Amino acid sequence: MTASAGDAREPVAATGEFDLRVAGGRFHARRFGAPDDPLVICLPGLSANLAGFDYVAERVAGDGLQLVAVDLRGRGRSELTPLGTYGWPAHARDCLDLASALGADRFSVVGQSMGGAVAMEAAALAGARIRRLVLIDICGDPDSSTVPLIRAAVERLGTVHPSLEGYLAAVRGLGTIRPWSEYWERYFEYELEPVAGGVRARSDRGAVLEDLTYGEEHSAHDLWPRLTMPVLLLRATQELQPGAGHIVPVAERDRFTGEVPGVRVVEVDVNHYGINAHRQSAAAIREFLTQA
Repeated sequence: MTASAGDAREPVAATGEFDLRVAGGRFHARRFGAPDDPLVICLPGLSANLAGFDYVAERVAGDGLQLVAVDLRGRGRSELTPLGTYGWPAHARDCLDLASALGADRFSVVGQSMGGAVAMEAAALAGARIRRLVLIDICGDPDSSTVPLIRAAVERLGTVHPSLEGYLAAVRGLGTIRPWSEYWERYFEYELEPVAGGVRARSDRGAVLEDLTYGEEHSAHDLWPRLTMPVLLLRATQELQPGAGHIVPVAERDRFTGEVPGVRVVEVDVNHYGINAHRQSAAAIREFLTQA
């Protein structure tokens, strides 16, 4: 499957931001497209926020698709719930409840990184409700060599940085986000909030660590038998960092396609960070979601 004319569509602006209250708490969301169009819920990764979907949503929504990106509990501008209330099943129940609150009995889900594991958990809980499932650089177990880098990314949470500009310069200088664009500046501007002494990430370190521990103790392999809906896997072909391995190793990709019927795989020549803001990703997702 290759990029199509979908990557040439004019981007559409977000049509609004709002809060929704469901059993799991208060959730902040950003909508692209008309609220009466078929719903696609977008779930961010472990320490990510809804702004990470801006690039894709601007190029996928419209003409019959409504994309709603949400901050998971304990992240971004959604409610911080007590420790002990996290883990993939809790987030999956939130996803299902949010879809109901948005008036959708059936809907599609796009999940990036841990958000994809949550999407698979939602499919295990209520597969009949999910029309199509898009997994962005996630399916099973990552290379073990990526774990220290994932934990290092969590360490930024709770740290106060002198300024937004300084933080952006430091993150860009690491070279892990390739290519850098205005979308990453948007992403970090949304993530950071002003505090005494500078700025700090809104997402809660304890919440993220609880989910990280859950992911280390559970495997998405157990969820694969419940994936009976059409599934698209986008895989980043570049390592997380040179020599650091992949979030979706080749062996996991091959096992996934062998065990889950009808999976489509699109390989994108970027790393785990760049795949959410790549034209091929947007084109493949739109093509997949708009198929009859």
